[in-house]
Amino acid sequence: MRQLFLLIFFLLAGPLSAQGWSEPQRGSNLRAALMDALRPHAEWLLGAPVQFVIHDLRVSGDLAFSSLSPQRPGGGEISLWQTPGSARGDLYPEGMEGGVAMRALYVRSGQTWVAVHWAIGASDVWYAYAPICAIWRPVIPEACQGM
Repeated sequence: MRQLFLLIFFLLAGPLSAQGWSEPQRGSNLRAALMDALRPHAEWLLGAPVQFVIHDLRVSGDLAFSSLSPQRPGGGEISLWQTPGSARGDLYPEGMEGGVAMRALYVRSGQTWVAVHWAIGASDVWYAYAPICAIWRPVIPEACQGM
């Protein structure tokens, strides 16, 4: 009976671990480093300070992906119309169907994570693009299907 249980466990565990990426734990240095890599971009457009609500965070080796929503500390909503990016003409709130939602693709360079590609307010899956998938497929496999 025990052998049957182990066989079933390993048969089920194989497909579950085949995703190839992991999510950094809350409070980990890795999670903080990824958020710190994106924070200057968010604060330049949205104004400081910014906190992130993480919807999806994936790491595989030296690659990472995040899907998150910036907010003010304590959960305050960010009005796109009242941001430095809007005032400078860098953001166009009327065309940002995705609101303040952000997606980012990262690369680790030495000990530093760099947000190489990122978007704010996008309503499409902009990273479902063959040249991006050629590199970041391990962290965005569902977006890269068929490429």
